Amino acid sequence: MAAELAELLTIARDVLDAAAPRFVEGVGAPSAVDKGRGDFATELDLELERTLSRQLTERTGFEVHGEEFGGPQLTSGTAWVLDPIDGTFNYSAGHPLSGMLLALVRDGEPVIGLTWLPGLNQRYAATVDGPVHLNGQPLPKLERGKLSDAMIGFGAFNIDGAGRIPGIFRFNLLGALSRLSGRVRMHGSTGIDLAYTASGVLGGAVVFGHHPWDNAAGVALVRAAGGVVTDLLGRDWTIESKSVLAAAPGVHEELLDMIGETVRAADTAGRGSDAGSEER
Repeated sequence: MAAELAELLTIARDVLDAAAPRFVEGVGAPSAVDKGRGDFATELDLELERTLSRQLTERTGFEVHGEEFGGPQLTSGTAWVLDPIDGTFNYSAGHPLSGMLLALVRDGEPVIGLTWLPGLNQRYAATVDGPVHLNGQPLPKLERGKLSDAMIGFGAFNIDGAGRIPGIFRFNLLGALSRLSGRVRMHGSTGIDLAYTASGVLGGAVVFGHHPWDNAAGVALVRAAGGVVTDLLGRDWTIESKSVLAAAPGVHEELLDMIGETVRAADTAGRGSDAGSEER
């Protein structure tokens, strides 16, 4: 299995490398498909997903589940999971913090993860057993850390937002995090938050989204680096999880305690956030 994964990782690297110049060329592309409030796809999203999906399927025999066109179900069997442009808002604005995310998922578990950040000339890749490679060079395993020393990536929010994890809960969580962590960072890209957690740039990442194309590649990287990945409730992350909490050992435990205290405070105040019961 290790030899097979290594071969598939090499193919995936080649495919993403070939697409990187087109990715860079398209920076600043305007919205082409409206997907809801504050969410859209550019023509490059569509083009890159078609191109990458075709090449991956032809070269590996595995189908692709992409953000824009969907694909096979992911709880069983083997498939690639692709986000052709992660951080689309950044990308369309000409901001360099965006990238291509690709994972190979087997029976719901990511076994290969790649995060390509062409605007930063950074390429993160790993198989499930590690190590994580940055631009072809292996990175050390994550060491045990403390939240007070760590920068934490934090997902986007609108304080007036409703849904599974309401904006007011995210706001309260951000406040608690600002008191306990070294620094908070909002990159506007789940892929960057998770890749930087895997490399040790960040001590952890709080991800409110549940889409597999956003999360699978980064989850594979963090696990390969020796990090801890759960949902916000502390349950092991799976392809069906509704959120991600990824961090270095030690930091993860402190983040989980902080989230639990914020949930309890919300319940006591009678605000009833779904964040505390999203999977109960």
